Amino acid sequence: MCHTTLLNANFYEFLHCIDKDLATETQAGGCRRCGSTLHKNRFRRKPRGAPAGVVDAFRLSLTCSRCDKRHTPPSVRWLGRKVYLAAIVVLASAFQVGLTDQRAAHLRECINVPKRTIERWRTWWLRDFAKGVFWKDVRARLMPPVAVAALPASLLERFDGPDLSSQLVAMLRFLTPLSEVG
Repeated sequence: MCHTTLLNANFYEFLHCIDKDLATETQAGGCRRCGSTLHKNRFRRKPRGAPAGVVDAFRLSLTCSRCDKRHTPPSVRWLGRKVYLAAIVVLASAFQVGLTDQRAAHLRECINVPKRTIERWRTWWLRDFAKGVFWKDVRARLMPPVAVAALPASLLERFDGPDLSSQLVAMLRFLTPLSEVG
């Protein structure tokens, strides 16, 4: 099932490396407000959904040297302000579609996410995400159209890769504009 991807420390380390690259790109661009140099200023997060010790618990961040504006670079590990890891939010929501009650219970046990939380994520995908500005801007690029009622599973299927991990990384890269805060 999905737990090999969800619980693999190497997978999360790879996502962390991608985040470092994204932060470096953001830092090279300078402050969006005044153009000055950006300094690293990471902050602690309390990630849920992964075993202890698997994930670096810091969100990479940058602060302007002149105007003190915080810049939160795009991330493949974090999905906006959500406290669960982006991979967990995507996979748990995707696997919830069409699951038997027994398999859904196994999934919840595997990632230690309450049923109500996964249902809330499904609602977010179907209501907030599907009606949001980001989705309205990018959905036209996906032909044939993605089945909104099956989000995020229908979107995950659109990304090529030899395995689920590769597809998931591609989707998380696609979703990085949603991860930028402030």
